[in-house]
Amino acid sequence: MIGLEDRQEHACNIEAACQAGARLTEACKVVGIAARTLQCWKAQDGLVSGDGRPDAVRPVPAHALTPEEREQIMSVANEPRFADLPPARIVPMLADEGQYIASESSFQRVLRAQGQTRHRGRAKAPRQSRPPSTHVATAERQLWSWDMTYLPAQVAGRWFYLYLILDVFSRKIVGFEVHDSDDADHAARLVQRTALAEGIHAVPREDRSVLHGDNGATLKATTVLAMLHWLGVKPSYSRPRVSDDNAFVESLFRTAKYRPEFPTKGFADLKAAREWAHRFVHWYNHEHRHSGIRYVSPAQRHAGEDATILKALHELYVKARERNPARWARDTRNWSPIGAVTLNPERKAIVQAHAGGQRKQQIAA
Repeated sequence: MIGLEDRQEHACNIEAACQAGARLTEACKVVGIAARTLQCWKAQDGLVSGDGRPDAVRPVPAHALTPEEREQIMSVANEPRFADLPPARIVPMLADEGQYIASESSFQRVLRAQGQTRHRGRAKAPRQSRPPSTHVATAERQLWSWDMTYLPAQVAGRWFYLYLILDVFSRKIVGFEVHDSDDADHAARLVQRTALAEGIHAVPREDRSVLHGDNGATLKATTVLAMLHWLGVKPSYSRPRVSDDNAFVESLFRTAKYRPEFPTKGFADLKAAREWAHRFVHWYNHEHRHSGIRYVSPAQRHAGEDATILKALHELYVKARERNPARWARDTRNWSPIGAVTLNPERKAIVQAHAGGQRKQQIAA
């Protein structure tokens, strides 16, 4: 944008050059403008009043949010149940209730304008590492991931131990226990109880689950290996000295320990730790809308209900676009169910080989 004084100076210099025999186009190139620009300045009083764009009155777009809609967004986003959730989770939860107010980006813009967007929690940016071998799950009960994490006690130096098994396909926690000691017998009993609860004994032995864990001594103990062999569950382990090969469970533990209900000063006793674990698992399985499975709950996906739910959400978005098509520059949100899920995807050929057997239902946007 060229100021008024610079415009007038350029025009005088160009006029002097032209009177001296220079061509208009070449004279304009020297000062860095086009000949058409100089013509517009002269035709529209640009050499008298300057550039009018900064003071121009721009009409509000016809599809912009109304003040009432902005107020509704702020009211909903500040409800107690949404106080610790980002727009990416608020909008799908409202859609579950049959309500569409605005898109995630609209929520984000309104909250940013009110100074209510900031980084929450104590998390740091993740670090990348070379991916290991691949496991693929095309249905529930095919691939499990497990680990043990420490739960702090209020007494310094004392810990409780949370053993947890996650179904990678559905993200449902299918088994967990909390103990006051780290013992392979606890892990073996958890695997046995989970396998029986999930009906692994009814699955053909060659098709039974893969249980992936890290290289911890507890998870690789002889007692655990003997139990896995008896159950017909295939063990799998992370690479040595690589902390993020078991990404699904590590992410789950992060979610657990950064929940507002997690006592940062530690648990009073084993009973308190177990009660917290029961509440967290129920919330995670039945109330949590998981971003990795199109914001349905893990329990809904584990039960095979996600396709029906996502179809209803897609229809809701289509109706919202029909009511106000000017607000939708592209297709509606992709609500098609997630197909195959990979643990540590290293080779695309392995994933593509399982594409034919995955449970998938496309929804046209």
